Amino acid sequence: MRAPYDPDLLAGMETMRQCFEPVPLRADTIGPSREHVDKLLATLPRPQSAAVAWREASVIGPGGNEVALTIALPRQGAPGAQGAPAVYIIHGGGMVLGNRSMTAPQAAELVERHGAVVVSVEYRLAPEHPFPAGLEDCYTGLTWFAERAGELGADPGRILVTGTSAGGGLAAGLALLARDRGGPPLIGQLLDAPMIDDRNDTASSRQYDGIGVWDRNDNLTAWAALLGAAAGGPDVSPHAAPARETDLSRLPPTFIEVGAAEVFRDEAIKYALALGAAGTPCELHVYEGAHHGFAGFSAQAAVSRLAVQARQNWLDRLLAR
Repeated sequence: MRAPYDPDLLAGMETMRQCFEPVPLRADTIGPSREHVDKLLATLPRPQSAAVAWREASVIGPGGNEVALTIALPRQGAPGAQGAPAVYIIHGGGMVLGNRSMTAPQAAELVERHGAVVVSVEYRLAPEHPFPAGLEDCYTGLTWFAERAGELGADPGRILVTGTSAGGGLAAGLALLARDRGGPPLIGQLLDAPMIDDRNDTASSRQYDGIGVWDRNDNLTAWAALLGAAAGGPDVSPHAAPARETDLSRLPPTFIEVGAAEVFRDEAIKYALALGAAGTPCELHVYEGAHHGFAGFSAQAAVSRLAVQARQNWLDRLLAR
């Protein structure tokens, strides 16, 4: 039996469906869905603020491909001009949709509130570019950011990684990859409703089948696009599906948030518990009646305000250090 949705979130959930799921996501609808989302995002202006300056950069990725980056940073004279916290954002979209422009509002807010230098990465999407292409692009952008943080006014020893949905899964995979490769050190990972388990064998993955936004069928489609026939089988890398990692030690302090009424609920909870068992500091928030992506589409709902405040409290503590 499923718990009911918060009534204050229902209108926002329908708006989110119209924006990002005009048709159910299946193998033959990935292309049209991606085109729809890209057109929608192209109509949204980049946030303009007297405190925020925007730059573009690119770096050559592991396959010789160009990895595009958008940088948001304090304007001259704004807080954090030197030694600022550094935030690396990865956009969502189920590994198959979206682009880095989705993260612009969050990036601008981080600059305004924390004086942070923020980099958003454009990574290759599945199924055209299956794992590990997207994650390797994210790693390329992270190493570029760490090497040039000082030039941008940021502290290379204060990098936080964050993402929502697929971006949260990539952020979690990136933290594992950076640890395993001896890559840039991270001070934290903020995982918003992360997509981290290809097996789809939890109670919540079965409860939200044909209901809500980003249901079980969408999720199965996305994992199959990323991993092909290996999805759900025994040979999937934890870098692709972090819930499969058996050693969660030596990872940075973690914040995980998830709706109680969505597919990712149980895998997020299990991951948080496993992080804690491994000695990794982890703060977990599960929001009653909340669907996937709820806070972004029902900003005035009480549960959304609660979620935003909890996230800000954690960031305030982490980025002030």
